[in-house]
Order: sequence, then C-alpha cells, then structure tokens
Amino acid sequence: MNAPSPAGDNLLASYSANGAHGSVLVINSGSSSVKYQLVNPVGGEAIASGQVERIGQSDGIVTHKFAGNKSKQVFDVPDHAAALRVIMELFETHGPDLAEADVVAVGHRVVQGGSYFSGPAVIDDDVLERIRSLIPLAPLHNPGHVAGIEVARDLLPDVPHVAIFDTAFFQTLPESAYTYAIDKEVAEKHAIRRYGFHGTSHQYVSGKVARVLGRRLEDLNQIVLHLGNGASVSAVKGGVAVETSMGLTPLEGLVMGTRSGDLDPAVVFHLARNANMSIDEIDDLLNKRSGVKGLSGESDFRALHELIEAGNEDARLALDVYIHRLKKYIGAYHAILGRVDVITFTAGVGENDEIVRRLTVRGLESLGIAIDESRNDERSHEPRIISPDWTSTLVMVVPTNEELAIARQCIAIVDELSSQAQAPAPAAAAAPAAETAEAVPAV
Repeated sequence: MNAPSPAGDNLLASYSANGAHGSVLVINSGSSSVKYQLVNPVGGEAIASGQVERIGQSDGIVTHKFAGNKSKQVFDVPDHAAALRVIMELFETHGPDLAEADVVAVGHRVVQGGSYFSGPAVIDDDVLERIRSLIPLAPLHNPGHVAGIEVARDLLPDVPHVAIFDTAFFQTLPESAYTYAIDKEVAEKHAIRRYGFHGTSHQYVSGKVARVLGRRLEDLNQIVLHLGNGASVSAVKGGVAVETSMGLTPLEGLVMGTRSGDLDPAVVFHLARNANMSIDEIDDLLNKRSGVKGLSGESDFRALHELIEAGNEDARLALDVYIHRLKKYIGAYHAILGRVDVITFTAGVGENDEIVRRLTVRGLESLGIAIDESRNDERSHEPRIISPDWTSTLVMVVPTNEELAIARQCIAIVDELSSQAQAPAPAAAAAPAAETAEAVPAV
C-alpha cells in the first residue's frame, strides 16, 4: 500500500494552513513503554523528548527533556491511555506547548506492516484495522502500536496521524530473497515470508551516505550494519533494498544483545521433545535469554569488553560468535551485490564501539575492505569515513536518526496529500453532439 486512504484527507486542513515548517510528534508505543520525540523535520533537531516506562504498573517511570531540563517522575500508569495523557500533561507543565510548537502531524512507528504497506500511510479506521489484523505476525509489538494510535488520535484529533512501518523499506526484496522454502500453501495461508525490520534506519542511513559523499544514491551499492541491542544488516542496490537479515520476525539473522539470530529450526523441536519446554518458554529463551547475554551473561557491550579484559572466556567467545556472524553476512551480501561501494556501521554498537568495527573488518583486506586505526578510534557524532584512502570499498560510521526519518516521511506524505486536496479538479471534456443526444433522452 503506497498511499493512504482518502478518508484521511479531512485531517489535512490544519497542515495545509501551516505548511511544512511546523513540528512532528513521533510516538513509538511498545508493549510496556511509550517513547516520544517532538522533531523539527526541517532543521532535524529534537525539540523535546521522553519516555514512559513500566506501563501497567503503579510505579511507572516518566522522563521528559526540554530546553536543557530533564524531569523524572513516578506515575500510576495502568495502560497506554494513561501513558499518553501523562505525556500531554508533561508538554503542558514542562513545555513546549504543543499548540505553540505548531504540530502538523503525529508519526507512529509500527514494527509490522506485512505485505500490505510499502510506504507510510495516513491513519484512518481502515488503516488501523489493517495494523490490528497484523498482530499475529508481531504479537509483542503491534498491540502496543494499536493502543498508542487509538489514544493519540483521541487526544490529538485535529492533526493527521501517520504510520511509518519498519517493514516498508524491504517490500522491494526480490521474491527469491523473501521466500522461505516451505510448503507454498502453508506459507501463503499464514503469511510466512521474510519481512525485514529496522527499515526506517536502513533507508535513512543509506540515503545519508549518498548525501555525505555527494554521490547519486542510484549509483551506490551499500551494506548497512544496524548494530544495536537488536541488530540487522541490509544490502541496498541503488537505494533499493535487495536483501536483509531479519525475517518473519526480528529474531532471524545476526547475533544480538538477547536474541539468538540464525538457528537450526530443529533446535526448537529438540528442546520441546527433550527438555520438555513449551513454545512460550522457547520463545522467551531465544528472544530474551540468548545472543550475547545468553553466552556471557551481559548484553551491554561495554560490560562485555570489561569481562574480556578481565580474562572471562565466556565473554570472549560471545564476541567471537558475534563477529563471525557479522563477517558471514558481509561476505554473503558482497556476493549478492557483486560490487560494494560502501559498508556503514550505525546504531548504538555500530556508532560507538570501535573494537567491534575493527574486528568485523579485520581479514577482509583481500576484498578491498579495511579500516584506518586512527580514523576508527576517533570519537565523533558526525558521519565519517574510517577506511584508509587505498580501499576500493569505503567503510563509514553514520549515526542513525529514526525519529527524524519518521518525521520527514510524515511531512512528505501529508504534504503530498495536501497538494492533491488543493489541486483544482480537471475540467470534464465536452462530449460530441451526437453522443450527447443519445445519452440524454428527451423529456
């Protein structure tokens, strides 16, 4: 679905009057938390930000940042409705006033858009029901998104709400890349295929790379490594995603903070049959007690490096497994692309861990891939090249900014729809006299 339903058009009046220079409220509503950021989509800065944690408990933690000030309070937050109301109260009491901030759209991050959404969508009742229908594909994420959207639409009814889907960027994957080799009828009946995630980040970073280099996006073959607590890699050919590591869910692919990544599916059968583990217990194991944490006891890479320095062999093995998987995917995606112009590290680990970057690239010199040690060790929040001048493939570090990407996608689609709504209807062509006589009988 590339364009939202026309039913969202009646929400555009306030935006049409204000133009594209207001702010966008970006909401990421999860199962037990709501993160938010008020973004200037033109300048790119975050005007205010915060989060509500521990939704469903009496001691919910609420943090709000604005104008250099940070407030942290404890509230009773029984549900998402209460969380969104608390957020609105914080804007009123701690600023900025949302009316004065000229909010022209609310952008909602939605993890799973299925095969239906290939781009952002203005949210109307039909779009919301479609997101709800995708809950079986994302039971941990989409319920929170739906709850957050419903409440936000009630609290902010006079601005358009736009859904931005993690999966949308990967709707361009070729059939050979997104198809799993299982019974076709079973796959179709249960919508089993590769969807990919972190798409907003992969799209933003690959586009940013082209702008930083002053190159046409269409001319670049890129590998993007989004390395945070969740981690994924994509192959982007001319700005179009052709492969990605996450699959039906965010569990597939790279080793992550608490997720296993790629695994022989028979491990699930083995644990069910021999360890008497239920499906829910195996789900919890692979999503929350595996990955780097499962191997070492730590999911934070700063703590992991400290353990390694202290001689902890479990931590050393965890890092080795993590790096091995990364190299495996780089090699595979190099083969898929045929030529790689840029490899980019992004997200928390990718942007800040020079050890992970160095170990990932080490040994790839024969592919024209290397890093310059002094460039790699430099601390910076700016996009930068960390490869030496002689390499055929640039290695870069580019900070991601998913909130800004969401805000700009909101502005783009709302601006487009606003223009369509304001455009005069084309004049009807005059029908030939003979046809008119036949079409309109005498009375």
